[in-house]
Amino acid sequence: MNTHRLVGAAALAGVGALVLAGCVARADVAASDALTVTSTADGCEVSAATATSGTLAFDVTNEGDEVTEFYLLADDGLRIVGEVENIAPGASRTLTVVAQPGEYFTLCKPGMLGEGVGRTGFSVSGDAVAIDGEDAELKQQAVDLYAAFVKDQVENLVPQVDALVTAYESGDDGTAKTLFPQVRAYYERIEPIAEALGDLDPKIDYREVDAVAEGLDWTGFHRIEKDLWVPAQDALNADGETPAWQDWAPSTPEERAAFGDQLVSDIAELDAYVHSDDFQAALDSQGVAGLSNGAIALLDEVATGKITGEEDWWSGTDLWDFAANVEGSKMAFSLVSDFAAAQGDDGAALVDEIDGGYTALEESLATHGSLASGFIFYPELTDADKRELTDLLNALAEPLSQLTVTVLE
Repeated sequence: MNTHRLVGAAALAGVGALVLAGCVARADVAASDALTVTSTADGCEVSAATATSGTLAFDVTNEGDEVTEFYLLADDGLRIVGEVENIAPGASRTLTVVAQPGEYFTLCKPGMLGEGVGRTGFSVSGDAVAIDGEDAELKQQAVDLYAAFVKDQVENLVPQVDALVTAYESGDDGTAKTLFPQVRAYYERIEPIAEALGDLDPKIDYREVDAVAEGLDWTGFHRIEKDLWVPAQDALNADGETPAWQDWAPSTPEERAAFGDQLVSDIAELDAYVHSDDFQAALDSQGVAGLSNGAIALLDEVATGKITGEEDWWSGTDLWDFAANVEGSKMAFSLVSDFAAAQGDDGAALVDEIDGGYTALEESLATHGSLASGFIFYPELTDADKRELTDLLNALAEPLSQLTVTVLE
């Protein structure tokens, strides 16, 4: 949580060539590369697992009972490089992309919630493809890809929060503790979106010290966190002064139900927003500058909370949030890096420096765990560990701060 009010950010684990969707004529698709996709309740069958680089079309037919989506994902399995949504039962839609050589994944998402079904590897061979098109059109495609990612993250967040709340409200604290940092990763990758919606982020993600300072009712993830990791008798709040047990008592079952239901409701509001015309209009109004500023904002989230251990004060799960923020920042950077690199040698050098900064920071984080397998808890970091992460964060933040002005040149 932070007080930035910027729209922009998404997530990935690696930066590759940008694949732009929906900008090429259907007639350009080679006959040999025509692909069909059948989406069902539990499957996503693609007619081929390989294709040649260039313009590809995926003709998606929904044979399930729910509205579905189809995604082409990058080799990290996280970054969306093309998607088509709102395919009604019995209907068909086409996703057209310019596909560069590399490894991808395909999947469908019946009901447009959760992780999707039928995730399968998809390989593209051949030579790199030059992408033609007006600069403004390419920039709009970058914004649209970011919008698609945000929707996907929130669609995953909704059922994950339901599972966390179910465990919390039922008193299954062991399960809730396991889920807590995993669920939060979906939110942390896209946090600036909620921060742009007035009081929504405070309700979802304010720490106790922030809520008290602003005179707000304390709800959301961190209210649940304090119930799950009951503070020790000698513990202090995040302000370093107030005893943690002052005016504190574990929530009753009725209070847990209220806090849990409130979080579910607030996440549902976020889900409705990212699927609204207002969300797309907000992204469109900021354009690629919004994505660039989002990359910077998410790195600021790390610098002002996660690196200090003040975000997840009770659980010590700050490194999960740290990693998700970095993924989100890197994704936003990847979507605008081509525009920065196009600004001559200086722009290309800046992109290389930023890319190297992300790599070094990720490698350091990896020595402490991963989002997939879990991290060590923040109190287990040594002072040397914290200094290393801080130095790498600062080394990345300086060139990243130049990104927006370079993109807009």
